[in-house]
Amino acid sequence: MRWVFLTAALTVASSQVLAAEPAATGVISYPSSYFAEVGPTTAFDMVSRLPGFTFDKGTVQRGLEGSGGNVLIDGEVPVAKNDTLDETLKRIPAGGVLRIDVIRGGAPGIDMQGRSVVANVVRKSAAGFRGAASFTTWLLNDHRVLNGLRSEGQWRWDGKVAELSMVLGKGPFDQLGAGPRTRTAANGNPLIRSQFDGEGGGQRQWLTGAFETPLQGGRLRINATYMVNPSYNENTDRLSFPGGKEYEYLTNDKLQAELGGRYTRPLGQLNSFEVVAFHQWNNVETKDDFSSPAINRKFALDKRVTESVGRLQMRRKQSPTLTLETFIEGASNTLVSKTALTQNATAVRLPAANVRVEESRAQVSVSAGWRPNPKFGVDIALREESSSVTSSGDVVLENTYTFVKPRFAVTWSPDPNDQFRLRVEREVSQLNFDDFISSSSVASTGAVLAGNPNLSPQQAWVTEVAAERRFWKTGVAILSARHFQLTDVIDRAPVLIGGIARADAPGNIGDGTKDELTASLAIPLAKFGLPTAQLKTQATLRRSEVTDPATGLKREISILRPVEWEAHFTQDLPHWKSNWGIDVTGQYRERAFRYNELETLKIGTWIVAFLEYKPKPDIALRIEAQNLGARDTRRIREVYNGSRGLKSFNYVDFRDLEYGPALQIRIRKTL
Repeated sequence: MRWVFLTAALTVASSQVLAAEPAATGVISYPSSYFAEVGPTTAFDMVSRLPGFTFDKGTVQRGLEGSGGNVLIDGEVPVAKNDTLDETLKRIPAGGVLRIDVIRGGAPGIDMQGRSVVANVVRKSAAGFRGAASFTTWLLNDHRVLNGLRSEGQWRWDGKVAELSMVLGKGPFDQLGAGPRTRTAANGNPLIRSQFDGEGGGQRQWLTGAFETPLQGGRLRINATYMVNPSYNENTDRLSFPGGKEYEYLTNDKLQAELGGRYTRPLGQLNSFEVVAFHQWNNVETKDDFSSPAINRKFALDKRVTESVGRLQMRRKQSPTLTLETFIEGASNTLVSKTALTQNATAVRLPAANVRVEESRAQVSVSAGWRPNPKFGVDIALREESSSVTSSGDVVLENTYTFVKPRFAVTWSPDPNDQFRLRVEREVSQLNFDDFISSSSVASTGAVLAGNPNLSPQQAWVTEVAAERRFWKTGVAILSARHFQLTDVIDRAPVLIGGIARADAPGNIGDGTKDELTASLAIPLAKFGLPTAQLKTQATLRRSEVTDPATGLKREISILRPVEWEAHFTQDLPHWKSNWGIDVTGQYRERAFRYNELETLKIGTWIVAFLEYKPKPDIALRIEAQNLGARDTRRIREVYNGSRGLKSFNYVDFRDLEYGPALQIRIRKTL
């Protein structure tokens, strides 16, 4: 299956195409009228229908540089972290969008955030009120009924904008369900046979607001978010052999809040500057209780994270073809974490159980964008990043890091339908605060997954090439290849206590490589007898290699998925005031290489069929039949006696869970 999409993309890319004149400038504009037959309700619906564009909501990381997704709003990156980009776009009513620009290779005055392609949602500036309210219900296979309510409003007057939204509701966790579990010893004898039954879910209690106003010749925007997200997992394992029951109940209570602001102002006709300030709070309290005939474990985690960021960016239009930019960004981050584990009422010592980590970060950058003509563009950037990490408590250390990160990107559009892109860049990953603390999975598995604050950031030299072909006005085929030359790879490594491996924790395990090949295809289906229909597909093949610290042999990097693919079919039915479609997310596999265990997670194919009906322009009814293939989740734990390098195999634990189909119904009223 995975080769089908690659072959299709290459075949269509070589076919005869029709000219799309706007593509010659590198910016393709889609006015709101382009989406009229689709009848979108939000800006997110419109972005999802852009030909040849795959939405990416960005990554969760400290600082603002590089954390945003690949969609801008009025040419700017939203100043938010916990309030994700897809949620931001869902709050923008489709009637408030003037157009969406797809920017390929860069454009004057646009911060591409290091990406080759971004979309820019340009909103209407007309005064007035726009809003919407929606009600959603999930009817699950296990007879649960989960409801949700969402409302948002936007007011514009005298150049000012006020926004307010609220989300209240419950949702399911779709990787739990019912199914068999077996545990088999190295000699083939059964150790456990059981029937597993698990369910999980969470709540959203969100309040988001923003205010934007002209100020002193510029524009000021302030936004705030308050989010409460409690969740739970409840698992019951009834053992037919040797008998008894295992029971686990996990709660994970999150409280997230953030406050951000941006001020932009032109300085004459050639210069402009931007100031951004941001602060966020993230509190997480986790409790995991596990009981069985032989062992009872209790795990508790209290984690509190804060971040403050400030950024100043200057932009100068040196000439009609040359734009210069520079920025300086500083951030202060703090993590306070306390963990505790008891086994049969006896305390168990965890590495890095109680720590306080403080990080100070600074980054400075200068860049230039040169576009001598519509066919050719060059972007050059030089950034320097410095950080200092100190830890106290169970782990006392102080580390300082400095990295220089050059970037070179060139774009060539020989004709309106073709574009070729090349990027060479040094990337430096951020240290993940979650790697500094222990994992709750120790309660159910007994495998100690410890934290480790003594990490160096992973670095990579990245080379990327991409070819894009546009055809039949709205068809697009893109093929891209990326090579990563990795240094200080962060993966799982043994923790030595008294010279003996006693636990597993994140660690720097040396150099490695990663290669990715991605093909995407958006094809209008009118030529195949399906008017107003479109098929969008994307597939990624991924190969990686690193030296395993437990065995000394070469292996793939933990948790990287070797294959990912998805396909989306939609057809608009204007006469029926409807549209329908099928979304398919392909199966994937993740594998974690721990010092005494191989854990493999296999997630089956997710299939959704939907129908959306608009009896009136301001009312939309959407019905989704989710998980039509009854996707299963398989977890395979291959456990060893001590290090895997000793090759002393103990047992394999296999669990196969089926989540089951679900029905989601949503009605939305536009105001």
